[in-house]
Amino acid sequence: MSFVKGLECHLCGKEYPAQALWVCSECLGPLRVAYDYTAMRGVVTRQAIESRAHSIWRYQELLPVETPKTGFHSGFTPLVRADRLAKALGVAELYIKDDSVNHPTFSYKDRVVSVAATKAVEFGCEVFGCASTGNLANSVASHAARLGLRCMVFIPDDLEPSKVIGSSIYGPTVYAVDGNYDDVNRLCTQLADRYGWGFANINLRSYYAEGAKTMGFEIAEQLGWRFPKHVVSPVAGGTLLPRILRGFEEFQDLGLVSGDIPKIYAAQPEGSSPVVKAIQAGLEFPEPVRPNTIAKSLAIGNPADGFQVIAAIKRTGGAGVAVSDPEIVDAIELLAHTEGIFTEPAGGTTLAGAKKLIEQGVIPRDESLVVVITGNGYKTIDVMKDRVAASVPVGRGVKDFEAVMGHVPVSAGR
Repeated sequence: MSFVKGLECHLCGKEYPAQALWVCSECLGPLRVAYDYTAMRGVVTRQAIESRAHSIWRYQELLPVETPKTGFHSGFTPLVRADRLAKALGVAELYIKDDSVNHPTFSYKDRVVSVAATKAVEFGCEVFGCASTGNLANSVASHAARLGLRCMVFIPDDLEPSKVIGSSIYGPTVYAVDGNYDDVNRLCTQLADRYGWGFANINLRSYYAEGAKTMGFEIAEQLGWRFPKHVVSPVAGGTLLPRILRGFEEFQDLGLVSGDIPKIYAAQPEGSSPVVKAIQAGLEFPEPVRPNTIAKSLAIGNPADGFQVIAAIKRTGGAGVAVSDPEIVDAIELLAHTEGIFTEPAGGTTLAGAKKLIEQGVIPRDESLVVVITGNGYKTIDVMKDRVAASVPVGRGVKDFEAVMGHVPVSAGR
């Protein structure tokens, strides 16, 4: 049963039918899905949700599809109580929301693509595609293969090879565009308009973005139907952070969780931080920048939902934080050594940002904190190649081992 009423402009409130639309014809604002929350009451309950399979579709009434087509194992990723990391950072209660193990392509994008791919089928799209910095291309190609959809993905031509292979393996046509993500996105917007193809993060974006709410739903449910005090999220195009907030607010409005909405913080690399700069300057809309960072999945200089991120941070009393590339690498190593989680630079950005906010006293050390990890480090191993110890050569016998054993430092974090 669908509770979708249609689409509405996020800025002026103009209403539209539930079609493949993404921009308001009146004010050019982004469109979002509108639901009949009154009809949901008594239907969407804790008991109903808990009785369902562990995927994003346990929250189906709050998602804009008629019948799920893919993503039956996407979502409901671990919320890890990170006590060793908490001790290292000097905080009392810390959790890692670990989408580095999301199914099937090891990033949070499997949440949003499960919804977008289902809508592509519902709309009868001839082609399913995306503009991507890597993780989205992986997910779109995988879900398209599962559904038998013709697939095209568009990426910057300097993308990490592992992410290119992680898309190509599923059989899409991969276009490596001479430019950065913003150039790629501009091209795909023109193609979506000209050919009517279904681009997950362009003309299907209104629906795609709704999948990100499930991270907020899961955090609240996995904490025992309560909110944390603070959440730190990475920001690239801006899809995730404001939808985590929307998920919290929908649960609150439906009476599933009571209490105060968490403060939410945006983490970006210094080399691509238009949202953080806008927050610090008191702006409502970010000014575009030219990205230059090792965190390529966050290298979006003109975030489509940047103003929504800023509005969400202001509404919750959060803040923005930018971190350097060396801080990102340090945080990747810290998370691996303390909690056994290997994240890509986007996750390193989030943890480094959380660390800085704690050290600055912005996040109190005695209040609960969730750090959002959105991608897997095995996709970006070159970033850490100079930070790991070399293998120790040893012969085949015990004496050979004992001869070198005393000369090898042993780390308690490894």
